[in-house]
Amino acid sequence: MGSLKHVPLWSLGFRPFFLAGAMFACVALAVWGLWLYGHFPQAQATVGMLAWHRHEMPFGFATAIIGGFLLTAVPNWTGRPGLSGWPLLGLLLVWLAARLAWWLPIPQSGLLALQLPFLPLLVLVLGRELMAAGKRDNYPILVVLALLAGCQALTLAGIAQDDAGLQRRGALAALWLIAALMSVIGGRVIPFFIQRGLNRTNGAVGHPRQTQALLIASLLAALLIGTGFNEVPQPWLAALYALIGTLHLLRLWRWYDRGIWRVPLLWSLYLAYAWLLIAVLAMALWQLGVLPQQSLATHSLAVGGMGGLILAMIARVSLGHTGRPLKPSSAVSLGFALVLLAGVCRVFVVPFASIGLGLSVVLWCAAFAVFVQGYTRTLLTPRQ
Repeated sequence: MGSLKHVPLWSLGFRPFFLAGAMFACVALAVWGLWLYGHFPQAQATVGMLAWHRHEMPFGFATAIIGGFLLTAVPNWTGRPGLSGWPLLGLLLVWLAARLAWWLPIPQSGLLALQLPFLPLLVLVLGRELMAAGKRDNYPILVVLALLAGCQALTLAGIAQDDAGLQRRGALAALWLIAALMSVIGGRVIPFFIQRGLNRTNGAVGHPRQTQALLIASLLAALLIGTGFNEVPQPWLAALYALIGTLHLLRLWRWYDRGIWRVPLLWSLYLAYAWLLIAVLAMALWQLGVLPQQSLATHSLAVGGMGGLILAMIARVSLGHTGRPLKPSSAVSLGFALVLLAGVCRVFVVPFASIGLGLSVVLWCAAFAVFVQGYTRTLLTPRQ
């Protein structure tokens, strides 16, 4: 029984969670798109598909990738062994049970209960390792994960009470918490990847104070959304999003190197991060009453930012941690472009033509399908 940790798939967290998360990204968006066009039955009759979509994109898809990344990164930060073998399989099964529960004939109370354990278990596993190694500078990540669990509880409470407003608050607050994580992790790794990928001796470096400012501002934005301040536009809140946008813009300016356009693993990260800037500027415009739909800001963050950064990161991390050359196939490089185009269709085409929604779904699914097709063997086989 103990030999399971020697099976490549269960040797480190990124392998099963990146693969499962990418597969789920394809399936979940395909289901959502088919339902929108009247070709797929609803999830649990007591819940509804909009509630399912709101919950599953941040708490199903994104948390799988976040979990896989952190279960791999924390051992590097601490020098301690990562979760592997049967405990890793068990954690994946907890995540998988939550995804399947929406389609099983079980009481709503059972469905909601199955959603809750994954994030607290992830906090427990990661917190134990960080505390044992005394890595206090990484404790904010645990705080963000704990707040994500709180947002999930808020979303599930909205589902239990059939309160669409509560559901929306929980899901949107979770998206901005994920943006906070992307800001923190992106601020650490993107300049390093650019410097290393282009062999620059004096490339951009991370700025800890700027990262702290982005983290605090993003947490404040999530808190205000979760507590209901975002139900209607609040002009004074535009200043908060303008501040976040300024910090993102400074990063993008400092990180820029024209050499990135020759390296798909770099331009994909850079352009995906730029979607965070688009999202916060769109939120500022919505707060000022200039932008009519907050959903455009939300999907800038969710599709272009979250989707784009996740795809680029899992492609890069999977190659690096399996000892492969850091050169994705041309198909995977095309996938990077497809997910960014999915963001363009969802944000810039949908307001003018409804076909943009269908195009966005197809492009997203194709992008993650390319990853699954190109990386399944890599994730299932030993390190080279």
